[in-house]
Amino acid sequence: MSPTEHWEEWFLSHHRVPPAGVFGVASLARVALVFYGLFQDRTLRVRYTDIDYHVFTDAARFVTEGRSPYLRATYRYTPLLAWLLIPNIYVSDLFGKFLFISCDLLTAFLLYSLLLLKGLGRRHACGYCVFWLLNPLPVVVSSRGNADSIVASLVLMALYLIEKRLVACAAVFYGFAVHMKMYPVTYILPIALHLLSVRDDRSLCQSRYSFQARFHEFLKRLFDRAVVLYVVVAGLTFFALSFGFYYKYGWEFLEHTYLYHLTRRDIRHNFSPYFYMLYLTAESKWSFALGIAAFLPQFILLLAVSFAYYRDLVFCCFLHTSIFVTFNKVCTSQYFLWYLCLLPLVMPLVRMPWKRAVVLLMLWFIGQALWLAPAYLLEFQGKNTFLFIWLAGLFFLLINCSILIQIISHYKEKPLTERLKCD
Repeated sequence: MSPTEHWEEWFLSHHRVPPAGVFGVASLARVALVFYGLFQDRTLRVRYTDIDYHVFTDAARFVTEGRSPYLRATYRYTPLLAWLLIPNIYVSDLFGKFLFISCDLLTAFLLYSLLLLKGLGRRHACGYCVFWLLNPLPVVVSSRGNADSIVASLVLMALYLIEKRLVACAAVFYGFAVHMKMYPVTYILPIALHLLSVRDDRSLCQSRYSFQARFHEFLKRLFDRAVVLYVVVAGLTFFALSFGFYYKYGWEFLEHTYLYHLTRRDIRHNFSPYFYMLYLTAESKWSFALGIAAFLPQFILLLAVSFAYYRDLVFCCFLHTSIFVTFNKVCTSQYFLWYLCLLPLVMPLVRMPWKRAVVLLMLWFIGQALWLAPAYLLEFQGKNTFLFIWLAGLFFLLINCSILIQIISHYKEKPLTERLKCD
């Protein structure tokens, strides 16, 4: 393998397992970990099952009793999730885990289908899906009982249906995704720009009118039929779910499902570059204002990326999610899944030498390890390592920004059928 050979050419040349075999192995691995979790939970001090899974189950139990799921402390999710896990009470407490790993596998299948739509052959498409199917992070997270795989599958279903030009159906899934987690709401601008016709986009770019006239024309074009249909259907889906749950559970639904995440100031240690500032100013009168101001870098970067890359919607959504997670006020390991589920769709478009790709991957893991060391000393040995955790978080921020810059600089916006031989 030559140093300048692109990493995907080497990987795909060595990938010989058929799609059915890869999906089969991935399914067995997830099921095996679910049952292994039973063993670890009963025998070891450190439990395998995510603490949030017990929160979900307790909330579902309250629902079966006709009470509010928010009676369970720390339940900060939509009641829909508790309703989905009612079989945890009546059938088996493993039901939710099997639901989450099923959504995890559905995510992989949608990745595979999207790659086929973009012109890849089955072997190539499956090769890229391996980076999700056999990735230890989503495998472990979903089998431990984390619900983020539901949102990932909803987002990818919306992107798949947009690619198929089924705008109204895509909007329904998008509305559900935003209801489950708020981060996909940032996709609305690139989706709207993407749905605008290519002909009008070119005519606008070639216009000799002033900037003010072109901006006015752009605002008029946002009322394109496809854009209006998507926004209206997605909005109706979102507000119908929200109104229904507000009618049943009242203000606590809005507070715990939406407002808590908007105003959240988590002063516990996490990967966010803001956590130490929020920790030190927790009792300050400026604490709330600083928390709101932390959204400004996100807003500016997301706006710039939307207008720069909306033509390739998947790549734009990947950048959106990466920026959102990297610059968020709270960032934990499970948040990485939000953009990792889009990475296999981006990989065919990133022409990066394999050595550089390996170095960036190693830096990403090293950055996490450097953060985890002082975090362990704080969490389990009670040592004051807040400053070191913050410095490690800043270093990890630098690594993530460097990776994003490298991905953008090696991104080639070309039809995949021109670049990869379809089998």
